[in-house]
Amino acid sequence: MPSSLRAALPWAAIVVAAIGAAVLRYGFIEPAHVAHACDGTGGPWWCGTRDMIVQGFLSYGYGYAAIAAALLALFVRGTAMAVLAACLGVLALQLYCYEGGALALLVGALRLVRVQYDRWHLAAAA
Repeated sequence: MPSSLRAALPWAAIVVAAIGAAVLRYGFIEPAHVAHACDGTGGPWWCGTRDMIVQGFLSYGYGYAAIAAALLALFVRGTAMAVLAACLGVLALQLYCYEGGALALLVGALRLVRVQYDRWHLAAAA
């Protein structure tokens, strides 16, 4: 795999996570007709999933998960942890957990840049 593609894949994963979180928010959580379909006891089969997602951001669960991933990304040097922190940060930002999401996205993106720079620097020195 070319090095430019290898460097772009983590960023593409973050963009895909952002698009998925936006589709989840604007297509499944916010529309009034979806919320009203789940008002009563005899709602569609997917109302339980929607309620769990809503409870996740009402309890700030996505923000806490994003902050935990950001802290792990600070101590575990690797692309996977940096991408996980950034993806959870984007998800938390889209699902109403702004503070934790912004922190995790920032830490994850900066850690990813650092890991990629170190990898590039080692390859250039060799």
